[in-house]
Amino acid sequence: MKIVYKAALSLFFMLAVLAGYAQSINQALLKGPWKASWITVPGESLKDYGIYYFRKNINLKDKPATFFVHVSADNRYKLYVNQTLVSLGPARGDTYYWNYETVDLAPYLKAGNNTIAAVVWNDGDYRPEAQISIQTGFIMQGDGDTEAIVNTDKSWKGIRDKAYKPIVGVGYGTYYVAGPGERVDMNAGISNWKAEETDISGWKNAVKIDNGNPKGTVNAFGWMLVPSSIPPVELTYQRIPVLRKAEGIIVPKSFPATKTAITIPANTTVTFLLDQTFLTNAFISLNFSLGKNAGISLSYAETLFTKLHGPGGLEKGNRDDVEGKIFSGRRDSIVSDGSAGQSFNTLSFRTFRYIQLKITTAGQPLQIDDIYGTFTGYPFKLNAKLDGTAEMKKMLDIGWRTARLCAGETYYDCPYYEQLQYVGDSRIQALVSYYNSGDDRLVRNAINLMDHSRIAEGVTLSRHPSFSPQIISTFSLWYIGMLHDYWMYRPDSAFVQSKLQGVEDILAFFRKYQQPGGSLKSTPYWNFADWVGGKGWDFGAAPVSANGSSALLDMQLLWAYQQASQMEAKFGIPIIAQYYHDMAYALKATIQQKYWVPGRQLYADVEDQQLFSQHTNSLAILTGMVTGDQASALGKKLMTDTTLTQCTIYFKYYLHQALIKSGYGDDYLKWLDIWRSNIRMGLTTWAEISDLQHNRSDCHAWGASPNIEFYRTILGVDSYAPGFGKIKIEPHLGDLKKIGGEIPHPNGKIAVKYELKKEKWDIEVILPPGTTGVFIWKGQNHLINPGKNKIIV
Repeated sequence: MKIVYKAALSLFFMLAVLAGYAQSINQALLKGPWKASWITVPGESLKDYGIYYFRKNINLKDKPATFFVHVSADNRYKLYVNQTLVSLGPARGDTYYWNYETVDLAPYLKAGNNTIAAVVWNDGDYRPEAQISIQTGFIMQGDGDTEAIVNTDKSWKGIRDKAYKPIVGVGYGTYYVAGPGERVDMNAGISNWKAEETDISGWKNAVKIDNGNPKGTVNAFGWMLVPSSIPPVELTYQRIPVLRKAEGIIVPKSFPATKTAITIPANTTVTFLLDQTFLTNAFISLNFSLGKNAGISLSYAETLFTKLHGPGGLEKGNRDDVEGKIFSGRRDSIVSDGSAGQSFNTLSFRTFRYIQLKITTAGQPLQIDDIYGTFTGYPFKLNAKLDGTAEMKKMLDIGWRTARLCAGETYYDCPYYEQLQYVGDSRIQALVSYYNSGDDRLVRNAINLMDHSRIAEGVTLSRHPSFSPQIISTFSLWYIGMLHDYWMYRPDSAFVQSKLQGVEDILAFFRKYQQPGGSLKSTPYWNFADWVGGKGWDFGAAPVSANGSSALLDMQLLWAYQQASQMEAKFGIPIIAQYYHDMAYALKATIQQKYWVPGRQLYADVEDQQLFSQHTNSLAILTGMVTGDQASALGKKLMTDTTLTQCTIYFKYYLHQALIKSGYGDDYLKWLDIWRSNIRMGLTTWAEISDLQHNRSDCHAWGASPNIEFYRTILGVDSYAPGFGKIKIEPHLGDLKKIGGEIPHPNGKIAVKYELKKEKWDIEVILPPGTTGVFIWKGQNHLINPGKNKIIV
């Protein structure tokens, strides 16, 4: 498979500018059948693993000013115009909402002959769990009459590349569902498939497999097409800076940080350990020459492992250490065809800090021409700033990297193992997006997908899109919280109002399991709360009594009723709002009676009052079960009572919110030991759980809550009315003497500065145009106005 290679900046970086193009969609294409058809390659299985190329040459009299097309595929595609990558997708959804991208091809077209080519792949039974699929297919629809020349039909040519086979797994036992690696024999590949001049004598005329049907049209089956609501992903050229080891060969010091040719002698085996120095998501490009039948292996890992003799087999230690450790991870494999200028480019991105490159040559030397990555992710821009301590800045950098790696076409729980959008994770990720970027498009996309996932029983799936349905009942309640967050931070009440029916359906599901007084009994499915061990906890689910009740579930339901009542009262149905209020009132009384233990001054996890956790008592504060001095006392116990089941990094988000609400916000920086431990262990992203030896994810954005709280708690910037219509500034500075920063706001930005001068605080607050607020200092309220506000206290 000889692929004509262009330099990274011309081949990949151009795609980043597509975000600047306004989407142009002919309204007729939203309402009626497309003239373009879904096509595939004849004589091939439509559901099995396969990589396919489609192409068409078009002749243009002049270079067009605009040339909009709409493109999609199943499973995935990369679209090239005159050998330049111009789009990749489709953004993942489900068959009821199958996305297509709108792309302006004009910048890549020229007068005369033009080649439009796409690679489409179907991972078949090896597909990522996040990939929903019907069958292999490709579609392109021109926006108008001028662009109709590209409409997919039998005039397109197609061929399967039989050089590819899948590589499954990561080399050790764990839940891995992010898709296969690629085994490519270049001897059997398709040469120059996207070049203007190439031999297409073996290609076949494409065949139609379905009509192009926008969602809502008569043919309500197959792919129900909708325009993607998110921008193109970022693609940025990224060098791999460090070689940690080279075995079997001596290499120049410039490799791999700069483009450096290295020759591997014939009949030789060499191994390179490359270190990106931080975790990343990137498409890998390996360019090489000669080396007929040489075997090349590329393996990817978050870190190296120590081999254990006991249960588990593998353990992570300090992520910077490589000596005495073993490499295990997902893998790609290539066989060279011996020609010059070969190039392997991964179809999907890889997540890695470390790459092991292993080469075994046969009778001909092989030359490595270059290896590099192309970073990819949702195109978030960092629009927040913090002028704080060096430690705070480091934590923010790590948290932002974690959030970036867990965001692509959807939010991901983790990029390496699953790439699944879970509700519980996404709620925290959304708040990170508000506070750090201000871009809420991925949040709306997530809420839409979760709403679409609701089953007939009313609950959402725990994650969506997902080929295999999984239900975590508690995550449906976090969905209500996520929607409430959106209501408070974004001025988009119509969107929230459109989701209230889903909220009603979720709460109707839980009502079926509420007993007299409102307490839940035997709530079905997985009631995950946090990855903690301890007595009574079962695979992340909080303790449940012999009668099937759980304080944690009851309190989470109480919070959902409270939030739903607020939203319904604002723009829903008043009688439903009152009903939710009444249900919350009754449930609150039941919780107090069932779970409050006067002798411990704590809420028990179950009604026999023998088990206690930070989780249950955090929610007691957040739901208003206790207020004032009682909340303060309970908050103190959360910090000091070590007999309580402790929260991991995920649920610490709720623990910290409870401690802040109970009056301890000035201590926030004292609560970050697990994040400090992550840093000491060499992590460059936040790990999934607090046990840093585990062999699971090194990158979980549910741990990025400091990227919320440094701004919301320490700087004190928060919403004070729905839509961020009013602003509350209530800082918790602790021992800090000087700090400042800014965050994005729907009307502009909010900036604050605090400095202690001669025992008085010199404070400056800048609010965006048209927005007022309140500054709260030691219980005293000061009204603040748009523009600059100076306060001395």
